[in-house]
Amino acid sequence: MSEKTQSFTEMASSVVADDIPEIGVGMLGYAFMGKAHSNAFKTIPYMMYPPPAIPTLAAICGRNATAVAAAAKRFGYANHYTNWQDMLVDDAVQLFDNGGPNDAHAEPTIAAAQAGKHILCEKPLGRTAEESKMMLDAVEKAGVKHMVAFNYRFVPAIRQIRNLIDSGALGRIYHWRASYLQEWIMPHFGTPMIWRLDKSIAGSGALGDLGAHVIDLAHYLVGDIKSVGALTKTFIRERPYADGSGMGVVDVDDAFVSVVEFENGAIGIIEATRFAAGRKNANTFEINGELGSIRFNLERMNEIDVFWVGQEPVVTQGFSNVLISEPHHPWWENWWPGGHMIGWEHTFIHEITHLLDCIVNDREVGPHGATFVDGYKTAVICDAIVEAAASKRQVDIKY
Repeated sequence: MSEKTQSFTEMASSVVADDIPEIGVGMLGYAFMGKAHSNAFKTIPYMMYPPPAIPTLAAICGRNATAVAAAAKRFGYANHYTNWQDMLVDDAVQLFDNGGPNDAHAEPTIAAAQAGKHILCEKPLGRTAEESKMMLDAVEKAGVKHMVAFNYRFVPAIRQIRNLIDSGALGRIYHWRASYLQEWIMPHFGTPMIWRLDKSIAGSGALGDLGAHVIDLAHYLVGDIKSVGALTKTFIRERPYADGSGMGVVDVDDAFVSVVEFENGAIGIIEATRFAAGRKNANTFEINGELGSIRFNLERMNEIDVFWVGQEPVVTQGFSNVLISEPHHPWWENWWPGGHMIGWEHTFIHEITHLLDCIVNDREVGPHGATFVDGYKTAVICDAIVEAAASKRQVDIKY
């Protein structure tokens, strides 16, 4: 055995011998986000090694008794519940992970804060700014750690862009140009009336579902937004219920476009739609600064395109493509050799590891993790976009 191997073995043994704390997780929801988060909880202990804490799957909750029992068995949760009130009195639950529909964000999250649980809540935080503010007030009063699951902050390429901006590499930022495009509710898919198309449940349509991500990234990478102007559009006003019981009225936006002004003087465009044929999950943005430009596409999430002003040689034209997969790039020391790609699911692993570290070591969740303050700010912008579209005027942002 080589000296290097011995050193690593000794280090690993030392870590195993140490008392790594455990944090019991109570999950609300077991579908799309429940699956993504559960995968992260199970992966963290052996891939984010040594982990700041070991998440234990204490309980999972859902309204359908048969489905939630099946989810508990599939993912390995110790207990399952059909109402969140029972789960929140379970002493084994220390971290409440709210992956339920948007109308199930506020009440359970506020109750969890009052019960002293740390909280991870899926986006959007609330259906409105008012609802989001109630949630923010609750976690601040309780003094618990809180994070909104804006997982794209934890894409290595996006964190690398943030690092470059913080270093001054882009200089003054002039433009933010971003869009989030999907296609899955276009007519040819035959999507029925689902909760995401019902304002009473979802709060908004493409705005809260997709636009919230882009707005949060704008805040994270460029800064606070000062004012917005907007257009919203609903292309299909009625859809059949899946059970054949009739037609439902779609009362949320299918798409929006917004012109924004930032506090630092930058200007931008934000667009989101679920009617972009051929677009599966196209979250893209470009930042133009005085010293260079950077662009990103989530569907090519391990790459960025960069252009530096005055770059040598002088004959260089246009953008250069950079692969973000080297050991010195964010989080890559936990994964594979350069060029061996990671995927969308890894963002949740990075995100939850960050929250666990903040909980056990009493660190601040921000600025890299999105706190409920960030979730509230995004909700204010979403409400302002709706107001701007209705009034056909630029709306100033007030928190």
